Amino acid sequence: LTRTQGVFGVGNPQAEWMVIGEAPGADEDRQGEPFVGRAGQLLNSMLRAIGLKREQVFIANILKSRPPNNRDPRPEEVRACLPYLFRQIELIDPKLILCVGRIAAQTLLQSDLPIGKLRGKLHRIARDRPMIVTYHPAYLLRSPGEKRKSWEDLLLAVRTFDSLRAGS
Repeated sequence: LTRTQGVFGVGNPQAEWMVIGEAPGADEDRQGEPFVGRAGQLLNSMLRAIGLKREQVFIANILKSRPPNNRDPRPEEVRACLPYLFRQIELIDPKLILCVGRIAAQTLLQSDLPIGKLRGKLHRIARDRPMIVTYHPAYLLRSPGEKRKSWEDLLLAVRTFDSLRAGS
């Protein structure tokens, strides 16, 4: 893996929401923090739209290092990093996981379905924690027409979170 530094995650260690992406990009590698480039700015806007500040959530990636030339992560790279991510989930113990992007969704759900089939519904991972899948902000920058679907996913995440709070 080509990297300047590992990018482990950032945010509130007591966060009720955890956002999980795929892997750090060039900006993230330089700054040692996930989602800091244009995609990160869009993610911040998405969170703000549902009343969350970036500082309130915990943001992590499946891969802790940037793959060369931003290629898709190899299965062995994912296998090396997944135990660390699941430990992060356990330690932070979020009430809801928001999974952004195809690779992260397919990895966490052990599925090869396209993201269009994985989004829009409630999944459960890591000891039955609720997870909502949506498009990666970088994809939304390239395909702004999908932002409406992503907004629907965010609203589903809010409804899921609210129903958990009501039930607890």
